[in-house]
Amino acid sequence: MKNYVILEKLCEGAYGAVYKAQCKATNEVVAIKKIRVEDGDEGIPATTIREVALLRELKHENIVRLIEVLMPPSKAVHLVFEYMTMDLRALLDSHAKKRPLDDAVVKKYLGQIVAAILFCHKRRFLRRDFKPANVLVDGNGDLKVADFGFSRAFTPPVRSFTSKVGTLWYRAPEMLLGASSYSTPVDVWSIGIL
Repeated sequence: MKNYVILEKLCEGAYGAVYKAQCKATNEVVAIKKIRVEDGDEGIPATTIREVALLRELKHENIVRLIEVLMPPSKAVHLVFEYMTMDLRALLDSHAKKRPLDDAVVKKYLGQIVAAILFCHKRRFLRRDFKPANVLVDGNGDLKVADFGFSRAFTPPVRSFTSKVGTLWYRAPEMLLGASSYSTPVDVWSIGIL
């Protein structure tokens, strides 16, 4: 963390907090996700390990870029990401007060989300947790998919997974009905709900 200056706290959740920071060497603005590791826990959360492993493999223009992982002596893991200006929820909320997004912008955004998920599926990863808060917007107005903690690798035949993952409102019917075997269509369903 000595290479970064924290500028502000962006949000806080169950596992930790996200900060806007600046790299001292390059002046690049980044987002640092600080994940707490509590005493008595089994170490680094499995979702964090999974997210780091996946993001190291998934290099795509519409998937948020993991820059580095820091393991300071404190009881926390710091994931350093490229900085994104807002999430899709904030963008949609800002337009709800004015006027809807133009059709061309909606098509562009849908194309970017589909490109990211197709890239994941071709590499045999299920996303499993699409929601507006997990789709980020950069300074150029492009979308990038983030937060891969609930993602899973799959191989045919599809093995059993839990159906109790992802945000309820965006879950596919087979997950809502408790199916233990499902595949890429669950991500397609969630994209449609977005």
